[in-house]
Amino acid sequence: MIGLRHQPRQRKEVIKMGFLGYRYASMIVLLAALAGCTQQQTTQELKEKTAQATAEVKHDAEAVAAGIREGWSRDRPLDLNTATREQLLSLPGVTASEADRVIAGRPYNDPGEVVKRRIMPKTEYDKIADQVTARK
Repeated sequence: MIGLRHQPRQRKEVIKMGFLGYRYASMIVLLAALAGCTQQQTTQELKEKTAQATAEVKHDAEAVAAGIREGWSRDRPLDLNTATREQLLSLPGVTASEADRVIAGRPYNDPGEVVKRRIMPKTEYDKIADQVTARK
């Protein structure tokens, strides 16, 4: 009879251990899932940082290219027949309305035509005369 009494106790202990085992197993699964989420979050953060760095490099490259274009155009006269409004506005003393009139009056055979056609006053043209040309 003593053996029979010990058996139920052992079963209860096995059952308790089994319940605790499931509990620990579920906690391990939960921790593994959280670790996976952390890995995904880290991967997502890395992707976002990479995208941000790429955007910054692209912006910097565009700024360098714009600087090179600006420097190149300073060495060469600005063509009144192809210049953009922004390029014309970058010339000293040129107003927005004058830039619009220069564009509307194209094409030019000679840069001095902007004065002859009364698109720009001679005093203003004299300030930019050495910085402009009219190519066909």
